[in-house]
Amino acid sequence: MELIELSSVIDVLVERGFIKQFTHEKETRELLEKEKVTFYIGFDPTADSLHVGHFLALMLMSHMQRAGHRPIVLVGGGTAMVGDPSGKTDMRKMLTPDDIEHNVQCIKKQVGRFIDFEDDKAIMANNADWLMNLNYVEFLRDVGVHFSVNKMLTADCFKQRMEKGLSFLEFNYMLMQSYDFLELNKRYNCTMQLGGDDQWSNMIAGVDLIRRKEKKPAFAMTATLLTNSEGKKMGKTVGGAVWLDPAKTSPYDFYQYWRNVEDADVEKCLSLLTFIPMDEVRRLGSLKDAEINKAKKILAYEVTKSVHGEEEAKKAETAAEALFGAGKDMSDVPTVAITKDMMGGSLLDALVYTKIVPSKSEGRRLIQQGGIVVNDQKVTDVNATVKETDFKDGSMMLKRGKKKFYKITIE
Repeated sequence: MELIELSSVIDVLVERGFIKQFTHEKETRELLEKEKVTFYIGFDPTADSLHVGHFLALMLMSHMQRAGHRPIVLVGGGTAMVGDPSGKTDMRKMLTPDDIEHNVQCIKKQVGRFIDFEDDKAIMANNADWLMNLNYVEFLRDVGVHFSVNKMLTADCFKQRMEKGLSFLEFNYMLMQSYDFLELNKRYNCTMQLGGDDQWSNMIAGVDLIRRKEKKPAFAMTATLLTNSEGKKMGKTVGGAVWLDPAKTSPYDFYQYWRNVEDADVEKCLSLLTFIPMDEVRRLGSLKDAEINKAKKILAYEVTKSVHGEEEAKKAETAAEALFGAGKDMSDVPTVAITKDMMGGSLLDALVYTKIVPSKSEGRRLIQQGGIVVNDQKVTDVNATVKETDFKDGSMMLKRGKKKFYKITIE
């Protein structure tokens, strides 16, 4: 792992476009130049895999570790019992303790690919260790006394929920996250919290709690959210989130997601999601027209390698080249299966069954726009059926849109 000079880590993060806000910019810069600090980023285990949005946070954490600072990966086994209202228009689904514990274990495995935990270079913690056994009355007297309800209600994470209704359950989330920072400060001398900019209100509250209660310095800085040139969050597809777990988003589909980003987003993605030097990032991002595809291939390969390893990245790259070139190796194309009794039935039904499309209406729209191709033949009839003659050597090739390929087999 290449180490970054301590004095340059903020400059590196700013140059690459990570940093959005500081609570105390001057003091933070001075601290990171002079000392090795312990910092943390929290991940609530609301699913059994991290997704592309979390990947940016992991890259931020990795840059900091390369500069000699010690990360704490905080898994929110306790806060997940409540649910973070930030960025949500409705209350999150309540998870059972068993669901949360399963998700925690899955996330722990994924994080190890990005963060070096050897020789105490990083810490893995779970806030269930201190939140689940709190005495509520003592907590209110010890922590709640430092929070102004009037001030809390001005926070963005609460403001946008006031019209639809904010449960008292979720209203506690800010206190719990602030308490996490306080607890990590006491246990590990953690002085800094990092996270997405949607966590700004919660992070300010944690910094304020430590400074009020402990009379000690504490800092926070937020990272920009991963958005495209139109300001929309990246990492979403028609089928849902782009996951880091290969069982939820295959390495090939993951590769193809980055291979197909808009031209205007290539430089930003290379900057935030790879370790390619910025001079090269700017050169690749400045390529025009057909040349920009070279940059997209590099982006797709580098990000897939980081998440899934070099072998899977090479497989995905080879499969993509085979499909777009003259090759015929389909071994790494995503495979989906239909049942025998679907033979002779509606192609639309098969598309929905295999989750190639999320709904019949979406399937009809794609067919009407020429976006479904079976074995190199464009499907023009929304009432088309699945035919035995379409299956050669037990499988049928289907293309959705310009670049999404599937191998369909029969169960």
